[in-house]
Amino acid sequence: MLKDGEKGVIRQRGTKEITYAIAPHLPCGVVKPKQLRKLADVAEKYEVAELKITSAARIAIIGISEEDVDGVWKDLDMDAGFATGLCVRSVKVCPGIQYCRLGQQDSLKMGLALDQIYHGMVLPSKMKMGVSGCKIQCAENCIKDISLYGTQKGWTLQIGGNGSARPRLADILVEDLSFDAALEMVGRVVDYYRENSKRERMGRMVDKLGLDAIKQALLG
Repeated sequence: MLKDGEKGVIRQRGTKEITYAIAPHLPCGVVKPKQLRKLADVAEKYEVAELKITSAARIAIIGISEEDVDGVWKDLDMDAGFATGLCVRSVKVCPGIQYCRLGQQDSLKMGLALDQIYHGMVLPSKMKMGVSGCKIQCAENCIKDISLYGTQKGWTLQIGGNGSARPRLADILVEDLSFDAALEMVGRVVDYYRENSKRERMGRMVDKLGLDAIKQALLG
């Protein structure tokens, strides 16, 4: 039996036989037509139960038998990504100014930059990131460990959100950042979290240390 995360699988609930799901990494949920066709073709080839769009904007293939896992990945020829484990998960991103008339900043550009730097980075606990192009926060910034949303003046950085069994809304750390300054500040937050977390999520660390103390450490 494969463990969760081994070969990129997540074990599924079942009564007769153990099956698995895989969710190839689709950075920021952007997928090309040929990728969709390949996902559908592979799903049909291995007669899987269903495909599911996940909350992290990935497309999971559900109901794969253990003996088919290697073949599915070979036929897909796609990155498994990091859907489990103590690391940075997929970055959730809204359409931003490229596609949304309400967007104030380029969330896709920012999200792809964050994904390239941080996706899969091992940390004391799992971390979720989100990027929204405006204050409406369609990427659910308020329940992300680290998130950015755009305004006409730049980027607002929030920390400490958590949508788990112990929910917590994010706090604003700093506002009106340029693109480069926002990326740099996210890096400082990740480094601070790595050095100061005791295996708890970002929100629990903020509650323990205090937002003012964290602001003082990061912003001076």
